[in-house]
Amino acid sequence: MGLIHVTTQITNLAKTEAPYKAEFLVDTGAIDCMVPSDALRSAGVAVEGKDSYELADGTLIEYPYGFARISLMGSETVVQVIFGPNDCEPLLGVVALENIGIGVDPVSRTLKRMAAKPLK
Repeated sequence: MGLIHVTTQITNLAKTEAPYKAEFLVDTGAIDCMVPSDALRSAGVAVEGKDSYELADGTLIEYPYGFARISLMGSETVVQVIFGPNDCEPLLGVVALENIGIGVDPVSRTLKRMAAKPLK
């Protein structure tokens, strides 16, 4: 499947700082979102803890994380977001997509809003 990018905005929970807005790579293999650390700090997102993550090559690495509001395609949710390296590409994980009710159409390689969120 080809790469999908979507314009996304991240801000702190209280929306007291200017948001970080960028094109995020949709990564359905990632659970959480990842954003450059300096961008999250500028948006007022605080570190809440650390967790271990497995990279695509199998390497285990520990990253700090926080909680932030994320907006895309006219919807908003709260997600756990990783404080990534300052030169990393912002990643949009599957939890944010599912919270908002957006799926990836593998045929058209586009994001599609679900008619309803499944509860089954």
